[in-house]
Amino acid sequence: QVQLVESGGGLVQAGGSLRLSCVASGRTRNNISMAWFRQSPGKERDFVAGHTRLRDTSFYSDSVKGRFTISKDNAKSTLYLQMDNLTPDDTAMYYCAAAPGAVTSQSVGVRRLYNYWGQGTQVTVSS
Repeated sequence: QVQLVESGGGLVQAGGSLRLSCVASGRTRNNISMAWFRQSPGKERDFVAGHTRLRDTSFYSDSVKGRFTISKDNAKSTLYLQMDNLTPDDTAMYYCAAAPGAVTSQSVGVRRLYNYWGQGTQVTVSS
Protein backbone atom coordinates (compact mmCIF):
# COMPACT_ATOMS: atom_id res chain seq x y z
CA GLN A 1 0.00 0.00 0.00
CA VAL A 2 1.05 3.56 -0.68
CA GLN A 3 -0.19 6.71 0.96
CA LEU A 4 0.11 10.06 -0.81
CA VAL A 5 -0.20 13.49 0.78
CA GLU A 6 -0.18 16.64 -1.35
CA SER A 7 0.53 20.19 -0.25
CA GLY A 8 1.42 23.56 -1.74
CA GLY A 9 -1.82 24.64 -3.35
CA GLY A 10 -3.30 28.09 -2.87
CA LEU A 11 -4.51 31.28 -4.46
CA VAL A 12 -2.21 33.06 -6.88
CA GLN A 13 -2.57 35.78 -9.49
CA ALA A 14 -2.22 35.05 -13.19
CA GLY A 15 1.44 34.93 -14.13
CA GLY A 16 2.46 33.72 -10.71
CA SER A 17 4.00 30.45 -9.56
CA LEU A 18 3.31 27.65 -7.12
CA ARG A 19 5.13 24.47 -6.19
CA LEU A 20 3.14 21.41 -5.25
CA SER A 21 4.61 18.59 -3.19
CA CYS A 22 3.49 15.00 -2.76
CA VAL A 23 5.01 12.78 -0.09
CA ALA A 24 4.70 9.04 -0.60
CA SER A 25 4.79 6.58 2.29
CA GLY A 26 4.22 2.87 2.69
CA ARG A 27 6.04 -0.35 2.04
CA THR A 28 6.07 -0.13 -1.76
CA ARG A 29 6.82 3.59 -2.10
CA ASN A 30 10.11 2.87 -3.86
CA ASN A 31 8.50 0.72 -6.56
CA ILE A 32 5.95 3.11 -8.01
CA SER A 33 5.58 5.55 -10.87
CA MET A 34 4.11 8.91 -9.96
CA ALA A 35 2.19 11.60 -11.78
CA TRP A 36 0.04 14.68 -11.33
CA PHE A 37 -3.55 14.97 -12.51
CA ARG A 38 -6.04 17.80 -12.12
CA GLN A 39 -9.79 18.15 -12.08
CA SER A 40 -12.04 21.18 -12.44
CA PRO A 41 -15.70 21.11 -11.37
CA GLY A 42 -17.80 19.23 -13.90
CA LYS A 43 -14.80 18.01 -15.84
CA GLU A 44 -12.80 14.82 -16.13
CA ARG A 45 -9.65 14.27 -14.11
CA ASP A 46 -6.90 14.96 -16.63
CA PHE A 47 -3.23 14.09 -16.80
CA VAL A 48 -0.86 16.99 -16.15
CA ALA A 49 2.63 15.55 -15.80
CA GLY A 50 4.28 12.24 -15.09
CA HIS A 51 7.60 10.52 -14.87
CA THR A 52 8.62 7.16 -16.27
CA ARG A 53 11.25 5.25 -14.35
CA LEU A 54 12.25 3.11 -17.32
CA ARG A 55 14.08 5.90 -19.11
CA ASP A 56 13.94 8.55 -16.39
CA THR A 57 11.83 10.76 -18.63
CA SER A 58 9.14 13.30 -17.86
CA PHE A 59 5.98 13.90 -19.84
CA TYR A 60 3.53 16.80 -19.86
CA SER A 61 0.12 17.56 -21.24
CA ASP A 62 0.18 20.06 -24.08
CA SER A 63 -1.62 22.63 -21.94
CA VAL A 64 1.19 22.86 -19.39
CA LYS A 65 4.26 22.03 -21.46
CA GLY A 66 6.90 24.71 -21.07
CA ARG A 67 5.30 26.12 -17.91
CA PHE A 68 5.23 23.19 -15.46
CA THR A 69 8.12 21.02 -14.34
CA ILE A 70 7.82 17.68 -12.57
CA SER A 71 10.65 16.41 -10.41
CA LYS A 72 11.25 13.80 -7.75
CA ASP A 73 13.46 13.55 -4.69
CA ASN A 74 13.87 9.82 -4.16
CA ALA A 75 15.61 10.26 -0.82
CA LYS A 76 12.55 12.09 0.49
CA SER A 77 10.00 10.02 -1.45
CA THR A 78 8.58 13.32 -2.63
CA LEU A 79 7.20 14.35 -6.01
CA TYR A 80 7.10 18.01 -6.97
CA LEU A 81 5.26 20.07 -9.55
CA GLN A 82 6.69 23.50 -10.20
CA MET A 83 4.04 25.60 -11.90
CA ASP A 84 5.07 28.87 -13.53
CA ASN A 85 3.21 31.46 -15.58
CA LEU A 86 -0.11 30.25 -14.20
CA THR A 87 -3.36 31.20 -15.91
CA PRO A 88 -6.97 31.03 -14.72
CA ASP A 89 -7.37 27.89 -16.86
CA ASP A 90 -4.99 26.13 -14.46
CA THR A 91 -7.51 26.49 -11.64
CA ALA A 92 -8.35 22.98 -10.43
CA MET A 93 -7.89 20.42 -7.70
CA TYR A 94 -4.51 18.85 -8.24
CA TYR A 95 -4.00 15.19 -7.38
CA CYS A 96 -0.87 13.16 -6.93
CA ALA A 97 -1.14 9.59 -8.20
CA ALA A 98 0.98 6.47 -8.06
CA ALA A 99 1.00 3.33 -10.17
CA PRO A 100 2.66 0.08 -9.12
CA GLY A 101 5.90 -0.62 -10.93
CA ALA A 102 6.91 1.24 -14.06
CA VAL A 103 4.74 2.98 -16.63
CA THR A 104 5.77 3.49 -20.22
CA SER A 105 5.85 6.62 -22.28
CA GLN A 106 2.63 5.44 -23.92
CA SER A 107 0.81 4.77 -20.65
CA VAL A 108 2.10 7.51 -18.35
CA GLY A 109 -1.09 9.55 -18.81
CA VAL A 110 -3.58 6.67 -18.48
CA ARG A 111 -5.56 7.43 -15.37
CA ARG A 112 -6.84 3.89 -14.73
CA LEU A 113 -3.29 2.60 -14.24
CA TYR A 114 -2.85 4.69 -11.11
CA ASN A 115 -4.11 2.79 -8.08
CA TYR A 116 -3.18 5.27 -5.40
CA TRP A 117 -4.37 8.86 -5.08
CA GLY A 118 -3.83 11.70 -2.67
CA GLN A 119 -6.62 13.83 -1.27
CA GLY A 120 -5.85 16.70 -3.62
CA THR A 121 -4.70 20.27 -3.19
CA GLN A 122 -6.64 23.22 -4.59
CA VAL A 123 -4.98 25.65 -6.97
CA THR A 124 -6.87 28.83 -7.79
CA VAL A 125 -5.52 31.38 -10.26
CA SER A 126 -7.16 34.79 -10.35
CA SER A 127 -7.15 36.99 -13.43
